[in-house]
Amino acid sequence: MKIVILDGYAENPGDLSWDWLSEYGEYTVYDRTPADKILERAEGCEVVITNKTPLPKEVLEKLTELKYVGLLSTGYNVVDWEYCKSKNIPVSNIPSYSTEAVAQCVFAHILEHTNAVKKHSDSVHSGDWSRSADFCYQVAPLMELNGKTMGIIGFGKIGKAVADLALAFGMKVLANTNHPAPYKSVEFAAKDEIAEKADFISFHCPLTPETTGMVNADFLSKMKKNAVVINTSRGPVIDENALADALKNGTIAGAGLDVMCVEPPKADNPLFGLDNITITPHIAWAGFETRERLMGICKDNLKAYAEGNPQNVVY
Repeated sequence: MKIVILDGYAENPGDLSWDWLSEYGEYTVYDRTPADKILERAEGCEVVITNKTPLPKEVLEKLTELKYVGLLSTGYNVVDWEYCKSKNIPVSNIPSYSTEAVAQCVFAHILEHTNAVKKHSDSVHSGDWSRSADFCYQVAPLMELNGKTMGIIGFGKIGKAVADLALAFGMKVLANTNHPAPYKSVEFAAKDEIAEKADFISFHCPLTPETTGMVNADFLSKMKKNAVVINTSRGPVIDENALADALKNGTIAGAGLDVMCVEPPKADNPLFGLDNITITPHIAWAGFETRERLMGICKDNLKAYAEGNPQNVVY
């Protein structure tokens, strides 16, 4: 079979190998594929693998040899899966590969807010400690997590992993989900109650019409002034203009984002330059072990398709 990977760089910047694809036929890997090259590069291929390169109907209907679409992600909105379904073309995603990594990223942002490690380290390197009259000093307020309240909106596997870490830090956990079921000492609550009571709120919900812009000016106005918003789910869950206003006006204390509404973001994004927000470039999933796991599932998905039993099909 003929195989193409349209945008392999994010998954494999060079520390993994695509050689296993040779077991299934001729393959080509592109680091990135611009919109005007998608059809040219995918044409004639039985298998097309993509991460964020879109495969809309107008492209798919011209790929007459296409028999299978593999994703290098959990999300599948970049593919017109309904069209694929109508043509019996399996679309397989990568489920549950980044749970621990994303939960770890949530707490990396939280701990940067509570301990200000980078600010203190920069201060030491600049000579402030050497010039200090005391054996210790602070350049930002410090805070314990023990006894604080963690709010989690969206309580799937990642939400539960975040809850486990929060409980290990001695935090109280409030969660919101459409399908509550007993889980350790977690209490379930409405979104507004979480907004009012939580010291930290972490979002782990899918992007739907209901969740788009959920964190708006009204939601933020209900939060504590010392509260922090964390988003590692989907960027459009947060109204970035409303968040920028809340951070500038002291409505809330801080935020930590790994996702944004537009990626890459525009240079004039209103959140840039604010000193009470940390932003990472959508890397919660990108640790070596996590990407290695992702590739393993991609490999298993292709093997299952080749054997006539496609798995992890999104429809």
